[in-house]
Amino acid sequence: MDSTIWTEKYRPHSFDDMQGQEEIVHKVKSFVEKKNIPHLLFSGPAGVGKTTLALIICKQLFQDTWKSNLLELNASDERGIDVIRNKVKDFARTRAIGDVPFKIIYLDECDALTREAQQALRRTMENYTMNCRFILSCNYSSKIIDPIQSRCAVFRFRPLEKDQLAKIIKKIAKDENLNLDAKSIDALYLVSSGDCRKAENILQSVATLDGPITDESIFSMASIATPKEIKETLELAVKGDFTHARKMLLEVMLKYGLSAQDIIKQIQKEVMSLEVSGRRKVELIDKCGEIEFRLVEGADEFIQLEALLAQFTLVGDGADN
Repeated sequence: MDSTIWTEKYRPHSFDDMQGQEEIVHKVKSFVEKKNIPHLLFSGPAGVGKTTLALIICKQLFQDTWKSNLLELNASDERGIDVIRNKVKDFARTRAIGDVPFKIIYLDECDALTREAQQALRRTMENYTMNCRFILSCNYSSKIIDPIQSRCAVFRFRPLEKDQLAKIIKKIAKDENLNLDAKSIDALYLVSSGDCRKAENILQSVATLDGPITDESIFSMASIATPKEIKETLELAVKGDFTHARKMLLEVMLKYGLSAQDIIKQIQKEVMSLEVSGRRKVELIDKCGEIEFRLVEGADEFIQLEALLAQFTLVGDGADN
């Protein structure tokens, strides 16, 4: 297997290669074809194509000179006001190479910029609009000050759908001679929650191990309990076997090295598959939220998980009332 990280090896190089975000890609492609783009703000979860689309824009605009016309910074590493005053301004002052009248500055994770740096960035965006365009990427647009948002065309990215992620995974499996069945692809989608980068990294890690790629090996590599194990534990609690459910939950946590917060998220997902009334499901989901809040506040993990399992047992006892 090639030692190249797959997230870079299989990164799309044109708009047609992008999976998902069709509406965003269509609009951005129109900007590029006219060689006149506004400042852009890409907002959304990790691994859904924000950086990939920014690089495609640069490659399509500048062709062979795209590296000379792009300044790429990760704002989570360099997020002080000095970065904006020095690196960004120095790059923005010079003219672009080629027939495109502007260069591009790509700021990744710009929601990590301090407010002072964002204010400096706002002024820089104003002063150098003629020969520079900014593409900002963030997970939470609410952390970007309003003056910057008002200067940008805002695009909100969604997690990839299952069929979109499956196309990427199947292409990688074909190129790397991997045998993947439908259950393995389902497991990759479940553990990644639409994050393509995470899915590719997990698949590459599993591929380096001896033996076939299965849904079990994927869950193990992702340090996530299988949905079947979580569901069996909850069903035991609902049926009134609290002691056995408690023991099984502890075994699952130790087997996969899960924290209480990790297990709470998986429990919440499996509540909807339990054979209890809709009202009882609502009560259990509400209890999951309460326990998760207590854990964030520093409560003891095992006591809180026992309290949650006890609630499942009580709901089971009262299911017919």
